[in-house]
Amino acid sequence: MRFCRIAAIYVMCLGAWAAAGYTVAQIKSFVESAIQLKNPDKEVAETLRTMKLSERLDVDTVEALQAKGAGSKTVAVLKEMATESAGLPPAQAPPAKPVYVPPPPPSSEEQAKLLDEVRDYAINYTQRLPDFICLEQTRRYVDTTGKESWRLSDTLTARLSYFNQKEDYKLVSQNDRVVTETSYASVGGALSMGDFGTGMRDIFDPQSHATFEWEKWATLRGRRTHVFSFRVPLEYSRYTIEYQGEQKTDVQRITVGYHGTVYVDKEFSTIARITQEADNIPPTFPVREAKETLDYDFIKIGDSEFFLPLVATVRMHSGREWTKNEKEFKLYRKFSADAVIRFDAEQSPGDKPKEPEAPK
Repeated sequence: MRFCRIAAIYVMCLGAWAAAGYTVAQIKSFVESAIQLKNPDKEVAETLRTMKLSERLDVDTVEALQAKGAGSKTVAVLKEMATESAGLPPAQAPPAKPVYVPPPPPSSEEQAKLLDEVRDYAINYTQRLPDFICLEQTRRYVDTTGKESWRLSDTLTARLSYFNQKEDYKLVSQNDRVVTETSYASVGGALSMGDFGTGMRDIFDPQSHATFEWEKWATLRGRRTHVFSFRVPLEYSRYTIEYQGEQKTDVQRITVGYHGTVYVDKEFSTIARITQEADNIPPTFPVREAKETLDYDFIKIGDSEFFLPLVATVRMHSGREWTKNEKEFKLYRKFSADAVIRFDAEQSPGDKPKEPEAPK
């Protein structure tokens, strides 16, 4: 009875076309719906016998419906319908999906002007920031297969202070355990710092001799962005990679060239994302690969909004081990001598804190 009601409703919905006959697309839709609803094969076949075609049903369509799960009785009726409709006009092809045509890239003059604006923004970025504190939570993952089989290694929570254009990291917890004596840099493993303007300034500093090329339009968090690729040659680079061996005194450091992309917000000409990847890593250096993606978004501090780091992902490959750090920046507050980031009573410092109110 349930199927009869469904079939009756479906046929009633198609009643406007019944006099002229059903199209192949309508027959396909009916059978596919019946398969999805697991309607009895016999009753589907009986309903099909009442449906007159207005177009030619080909064997390929019948076989495709059979492959999707149409029952033997349904397939037998469909084959009969294919034979009976051999003299009818061929089925109309479905309308082509509209092809998205992106807007043309800016002219070379517009690109040059935009890059000049972004260069000024990047070089002076830190000078425009207020003094603030925030919470940086880093989830560190390890993979020994090279197949994205990530295993959570630990979670670090740090209080990050930005004062007089300098960053200071104070470790708060590691794996939900409150930490008071250990420095952030001494926990070992893969770490990255300098997210608040150092990277973007180095890319756009004229002394870096970076080259830029227009790449594409993109949409990032619902906003239209320009995407430029860039490359900083080794001889002018300030990008360093540090590797610490089993002994804390066994530290190796190299400088590498790098390349990546810069996403520029179309409306505000601010940097919304930076990706970068190391080049020229010597074959004898333990780290074989280093990549980073850093996203910025509007964050409210006090009564004003600023483009500040939102999330970052750092990937490195060393020997048989791949590491991935996923960082979140939260709970931005104005800096003051007694400024604190408070947790709810039921939260430990290592737990995920409640998000601040979204900027209006």
